Amino acid sequence: MFLQLNNITKTYPGVTALNNITLHVSKGEVHALVGENGAGKSTLIKTCTGAVIPDSGHIIVDGEKFSSMTPKLSKQQGIAVIYQEFNLVGQMSVAENIFLGRAICKGLRIDKKAMAAEALKIFRQFDIDIDPNTLVSNLTVGYQQLVEIAKAISQKAKILIMDEPSAPLTKAEVERMYRIVDKLKAEGVTIIYISHRLEEIFRLTDRVTVMRDGNIVETMNTGDTNIEKLIKRMVGREIKETYPVRGCCIKDEVLLDVRNLSGNGLFNISFKVKRGEVLGFAGLIGSGRSELAELIFGVKPKTGGQIFFKGKEISPKTPRSAIDYGIALVPEDRKKQGALLDIDIKGNICMPILERISKLSFLNKGEEKRIANQYKESIKIKTPSLEQKIKNLSGGNQQKVIVAKWLASDAELIIFDEPTRGIDVGAKYEIYKLVNSLVEAGKTVLMISSEMGEIMGMSDRIIVLSEGKMTGFLDKKEFNQEDIMTMASITKGKV
Repeated sequence: MFLQLNNITKTYPGVTALNNITLHVSKGEVHALVGENGAGKSTLIKTCTGAVIPDSGHIIVDGEKFSSMTPKLSKQQGIAVIYQEFNLVGQMSVAENIFLGRAICKGLRIDKKAMAAEALKIFRQFDIDIDPNTLVSNLTVGYQQLVEIAKAISQKAKILIMDEPSAPLTKAEVERMYRIVDKLKAEGVTIIYISHRLEEIFRLTDRVTVMRDGNIVETMNTGDTNIEKLIKRMVGREIKETYPVRGCCIKDEVLLDVRNLSGNGLFNISFKVKRGEVLGFAGLIGSGRSELAELIFGVKPKTGGQIFFKGKEISPKTPRSAIDYGIALVPEDRKKQGALLDIDIKGNICMPILERISKLSFLNKGEEKRIANQYKESIKIKTPSLEQKIKNLSGGNQQKVIVAKWLASDAELIIFDEPTRGIDVGAKYEIYKLVNSLVEAGKTVLMISSEMGEIMGMSDRIIVLSEGKMTGFLDKKEFNQEDIMTMASITKGKV
């Protein structure tokens, strides 16, 4: 076995993150690691990279034994990782990010042209369409993920760990990533692949290890199992429906009426959405879906058009003003936009309602704890306590806290931008049930998703965007994956 993790244990106050884990991976194997958020997957891979020091156990790489890793030692052993959360510098170019910490120099000067040329070679080799001189901050989340993949490839890794690499990608970008993984495997690279998109497990991997609550449940050949069996092992129960059934709850009242809205890269967007409706937004990376959410939520200014909410024209200049109107946004990038990582769970959940639960500037801590605990239980946030800081939670549980925050605000219009990105199948189902309960209670949901099945399974109607323009509008009975992809590809250009 090329990589061996033997008897790895790691504990934190109140929780055992890893309980005597043993995992062996062969050279050139693509090995899947699956489990619910909080199962221990990310902690386990961090022991390989030196980001986490285990309490006990050892690691063997190509026959060499280590009691623990350091980041430097891990790189020396040829281990590279693509984390679920990016590690990029926005104000540096794509090429500079790819060679960050190992810049190509000409004499004493950094050779930016040489780095751009090398980056371009990688992009061409793997059919990635990005200008190496573009600032990372100007790229969408999906393209930033491709930069992360290119950065790992440039390190000529022997062991590549991919933690939710497809989470922000559209179907076309996922297909490109499949080709990248296939090519790396053919070159003998050992890959540990973590994903909540289970169809990817069966497309890419040789074996799969299921984790639950810091333990390994089972390791098996991928070809010897199926999605239903994997889900049951992951969550400890059977989930019979992918998308929970929702009764008809759409009212006659038009809650949001957008007329010829322009700005933030959008042009003349018009639509209406009724109370109790889930309106989905489909499109490729860069189509303008998130940009539309930013206009409605007051993150970016509109340059033209009108927004009517509950029959009255509004013009949110800031997110605070949008919140005051009764609009909420669960953003795509949870770490930068969704949560305060050094604040605890109850503080994050109750942030939008501090005035409501305070009297004479004094916070009612009992009410804060009651409300936070209510949402902790209802959407199953896995944590030893409400005092846990957000940064110590798994990615999926961070997302749940952000959702809980806006549920607590009692907004009437909730915009979900990639609400299940990086969330396991069991947690996805809970989010879907929450969306249903919201519209059944008379609220309205705008849902942006790159997962075609999700946007079709949860929406009452779908708007398709391409390069900032509306290219399609479909009712439920008209949903068709090929038609949506065709509409999403109209006038598609390059980065």
